[in-house]
Amino acid sequence: MSGICHCADCRKTSGSAFSAYAVWPVSTLEQTGQVSTYGSRSFCVTCGSRVTFVSDDKAEVMLGSLDVVPSDLTPQYELWTGRRENWLHPLPEAQQFDHDRQPPAAVSETAPAERSALRKQA
Repeated sequence: MSGICHCADCRKTSGSAFSAYAVWPVSTLEQTGQVSTYGSRSFCVTCGSRVTFVSDDKAEVMLGSLDVVPSDLTPQYELWTGRRENWLHPLPEAQQFDHDRQPPAAVSETAPAERSALRKQA
């Protein structure tokens, strides 16, 4: 699974208008070279680039950090679309999210007023 994110953190981290990444099961993650870790984020010790974000079950890998990017990756979703630059168009095949992806149950449990407040923060 892969996606792009337009949030402020990803924009600052990548130095670009968005970040591209892929998510794989953490059991498939193999890292070589030196990385430094802060919380669950890993960084290159030489240049400081963000490499991975690892949780209990998944590893989010910044595509720009890979020596060879799998050629079959197509973004399946876009996050924080309210922060997308107006000169960028939505990816036609990608699912669009105002913020982070949430499991359907979490979205339905959030009160409408809370969802509205979250949108205003973006």
